[in-house]
Amino acid sequence: MNSTDPIPYLCLDPEVEAAMRLDRVNDWRNPHAFRDQDVVRRQENPHDQATLVRPAFVRDTEKILNLPAYNRYADKTQVFSFAENDEICRRGLHVQLVSRVARTIGAALGLNTDLIEAIALSHDLGHTPFGHAGERFLNKIYHRHTGRYFNHNVQSVRVMDTLYPRNISLQVLDGALCHNGEFAQQVLERGNTTTFAQLDETYQGCCEDQQVISTLRPSTLEGCVVRISDMIAYLGKDRSDAMAMKVLPSSEPFDSTVLGTTNSQIINNLTVDIINNSYRQDRICMSRTMFEDVKVAKKQNYQVIYLKEGMVDNTSNVVEEMFTDLYEQLRQDLIQGRESSPIFAHHVQRLCANSRTLTPEGYLSQDPDQIVVDYVASMTDSYFGALYQHLFPQRTRSISLRGYFDDLR
Repeated sequence: MNSTDPIPYLCLDPEVEAAMRLDRVNDWRNPHAFRDQDVVRRQENPHDQATLVRPAFVRDTEKILNLPAYNRYADKTQVFSFAENDEICRRGLHVQLVSRVARTIGAALGLNTDLIEAIALSHDLGHTPFGHAGERFLNKIYHRHTGRYFNHNVQSVRVMDTLYPRNISLQVLDGALCHNGEFAQQVLERGNTTTFAQLDETYQGCCEDQQVISTLRPSTLEGCVVRISDMIAYLGKDRSDAMAMKVLPSSEPFDSTVLGTTNSQIINNLTVDIINNSYRQDRICMSRTMFEDVKVAKKQNYQVIYLKEGMVDNTSNVVEEMFTDLYEQLRQDLIQGRESSPIFAHHVQRLCANSRTLTPEGYLSQDPDQIVVDYVASMTDSYFGALYQHLFPQRTRSISLRGYFDDLR
């Protein structure tokens, strides 16, 4: 329902605020926070031992920040693809926003903010160019060839654990795998992944059965906080960007009772509501009223923003055709061993040079479709367009951008 009165900025419940102040005076520690000393890694590497200067999950964050895949966030779509505009959110800013929101909630709840930061900054490392539209296109082609499924959260784990293995902790990998915030839930309870064998089984299940994604639950409260913060970070920001891109009018066509309609309201009100309902609990929870508002907000975002994602009304078919052309050409180049192809020079060679464990021979012995998926998913928007022009210079398909100065013409 539409409220005729301005929606207020929520404040902490007085009882919760009093409890928080008392707990801080008494140096209370949340018993449900994940402890650094309980970190689990695939290898017992002395180099990865925590120190006072570099605790366990600080090490993970530093590893993540130095991955080539992290650099590529800067030129990957969050929602709007086909415009020269330096002020709209890109994937790199999105993960920082998620980290900021999640650290705020985590600090208030007494959780491990180092673990939160590592999960937040890594959760989209496997994302494709052109955002969720690109993910759908790549999944469709990959499934047609293999019967398996591509999901960006699964690919994020592959990036950290297989392509650039840096001995990232089980807790960070689990948080990235289970971050998918598209499935809004009022209560997030922890999963039970405590071993790499369980993680690997879940990973394979996601590739083989699309329904497995909907059952994922982070196995730490820190992962639960990142998952819900992913949604908080994009709900209002996507609306702001849609207005800036003139996909939406400046008047906000959104219904709300307690959530709010602006980015600042949404961040504040969801953050406060979650803290009010999660403090000293073993789960992450929002109020029923807030949850109902979130469901409405997500539905309306899909209707007025995401169905026009990247302004795809006039371009989605072209981009999907380009995905198909690139995938099929790269697949044939790989199968036929055309070493002059960019998939060898730009992907296999560079990946193996930076991987530390992969060799060209070993990597090329893997499923060709998986190698193509690794390459395409790693691309930035700009690289994707340039590669298409390089491989198909005679074709007329191209990505037309709204230029910086189009509004002045």
